[in-house]
Amino acid sequence: MGYFRELPNIRYQSFLNHKKSTKDFVDIKNIFRRTKLFDYLSNNVSLFNKYVIEDGDRPDTIAESLYNNAEFDYIVVLVAGITNITHQWPLQDFQMYDFALAKYGSEENMNAVHHYETYEIKDSENRLILPPNLIVDSSFKIDGSALRFGTNRFTLISQAGNTQLDDKNEYTVATDNIARPVTNYEYETIKNDESRKIDVLRNSYLTTFVDDFKEVIRYSKNSHYAKGAIAKTENTNIIP
Repeated sequence: MGYFRELPNIRYQSFLNHKKSTKDFVDIKNIFRRTKLFDYLSNNVSLFNKYVIEDGDRPDTIAESLYNNAEFDYIVVLVAGITNITHQWPLQDFQMYDFALAKYGSEENMNAVHHYETYEIKDSENRLILPPNLIVDSSFKIDGSALRFGTNRFTLISQAGNTQLDDKNEYTVATDNIARPVTNYEYETIKNDESRKIDVLRNSYLTTFVDDFKEVIRYSKNSHYAKGAIAKTENTNIIP
């Protein structure tokens, strides 16, 4: 409610049955009014703390916890850069299964491979051959012959259980421990967990943020300007 209280109104043509004329207007909240976080805030990391959204957290409960006022929930949402809370707020753990099942259609599809992620591969001289967590497909391979320095052969060691790889001309996803499969369900879970990590405004900057937000969200003066919190629309009633 705090957010909607601060939203400006738009003076819209009335379609009420008891209106007196086509010039009757009603004031309604302009829910399409969007504001961006001010440059001086978004570019100054010292104004923010890191926060991890836990199961059961909502913007209002976070605002209550951080600012002792649940009506500052809109500040939590704005600072986090959330524009669509339905799709951007993380799902709770118990919701993930139903979400993935609905998206992929079956458990078989949920558990199908979405992509592969590389393991860290080093040689016996501790030289990095392959960095970890690169997203690759099933055809990815390492050219073993290119890793031989003259007549010297070095054992390759995979991060996967500290596994030694046999000397080969080619290492593939299918035959060697160079990458691991990530299922569709795991991929969605990873994305969901990433969305739990947000920035929150430090309490000491709360008053400044609220004052600036009220100013920025007001209308600038133009042909539709009525006053700071009200703008007019065109008369949408077409008269033949």
